[in-house]
Amino acid sequence: MLYGQRKKRRGFTITNRDAEARIKELKQKKNAIILAHNYQIPEVQDIADFIGDSLDLSKAATKTKAKIIVFCGVDFMAESAKILNPNKKVLIPSKQANCPMAAMVDIKKLKQLKKKNPKAAVLSYINTNAETKANSDICCTSMNFINLANKLPNREIIFLPDKNMGKYLQQNTNKKIILWDGYCHVHDKVLASKIKKSKQLHPKAKVIAHPECQLEVLNLADHITGTGGMIKYAKNIKAKEFIVATEEGMCNRLQREIKKKKFYRAAGVCFNMKYITLDNVYKALKNEQYEVNVPEDITHRARKCLQKMIE
Repeated sequence: MLYGQRKKRRGFTITNRDAEARIKELKQKKNAIILAHNYQIPEVQDIADFIGDSLDLSKAATKTKAKIIVFCGVDFMAESAKILNPNKKVLIPSKQANCPMAAMVDIKKLKQLKKKNPKAAVLSYINTNAETKANSDICCTSMNFINLANKLPNREIIFLPDKNMGKYLQQNTNKKIILWDGYCHVHDKVLASKIKKSKQLHPKAKVIAHPECQLEVLNLADHITGTGGMIKYAKNIKAKEFIVATEEGMCNRLQREIKKKKFYRAAGVCFNMKYITLDNVYKALKNEQYEVNVPEDITHRARKCLQKMIE
């Protein structure tokens, strides 16, 4: 299916220009910035000051001079923004916007695994909560995890939480990778059979896949990268059609950036991301509600982990 027209969503009026105007007014009045992930709905992307992947958003959070950051993404992303900006007010528009994969890490079990493998470095995907980062050596993203793993001096690496990324990492390093049994419920459900069927329908299309997909899907891909890398790849090659194996919101970002090319969805919806709407962005700004706070001891340790990744 070609990604195109916007859909009307229950409980939300897409053409609510008044909400957009009020949000812009409040941003200026309160010296606020809106950061939005690539998986956000089109209307939220439209009012964002910056759109990007986890790494892009982390960098943007450190550079802003705004006093308030409204983070349109899931909980661990807003936590990262707060960790990197402890003196700023960080708001998340919906309490329901959380990441099930990040919640799959049990800190007690992680500490036990570290004790069992004392020589191993802990490389945690940015898709983890603050406490996990505080118990890690360094963070990574879906674009740099292989590079960072190979640069670490340790011969053994505990990689968490995504086992699909971990399995792909095992194929691209000589190091021993100790996997965590976590996964993204959206990417894990992308089927190789669907990719093959899409290829039959669109034989000239290039397949770009997120490394959170299963190996059977990754083996069919022309290019494997995070969402930021998908934009660069689609812009820089001659192909005019692409099958996109990541959350559906990315197709909106690709289409708005590269209007003359076509993008076909191969993955489902992260409903946790879709909890954020124009209405609750407006309410978050107006009432300065759902402020994100991280305990000071966790902030200090997690910041070191994130800063290593950014550097």
